[in-house]
Amino acid sequence: MDDLSDVYNDLIMEHSMNSYNKKNLNNADFCEIGHNPNCGDEITLELKLNNGIIEDMAFSGHGCAISQASTSIMIDTLKGKTVEEARKIIETFIGMIKREIADEAELEKLEDAIAFKNVSNMPARVKCALLAWHTLEGILEKSNS
Repeated sequence: MDDLSDVYNDLIMEHSMNSYNKKNLNNADFCEIGHNPNCGDEITLELKLNNGIIEDMAFSGHGCAISQASTSIMIDTLKGKTVEEARKIIETFIGMIKREIADEAELEKLEDAIAFKNVSNMPARVKCALLAWHTLEGILEKSNS
């Protein structure tokens, strides 16, 4: 049987190499650029909201496998969720990466995004994994105003 971390690594590689979330979004309500100067990762995140629900999201840009896969999996995880649910999941993801949240029941809310749990052991990759999540956090703050 495959080791669980292998399954997660496969998931990350799959999303980084051929993400169906990497496209332009027509009629996006919000568009934000996220940039990680440490390694040059840059993404443009587009978001469409409908009555407080994340109706659609897409991204473009370039970066390492971790940042690209994290962005794609974030979109899969949050599409269809309310802004409030998304905020809680973002908070949980950031907490997991920063090793502030380790409770398995809490982490289950992350769905496939839990694949990035081991990134917390690689300090140089933490910003890569968090890039899209912080970018979306910024968009959601703007959507409130």
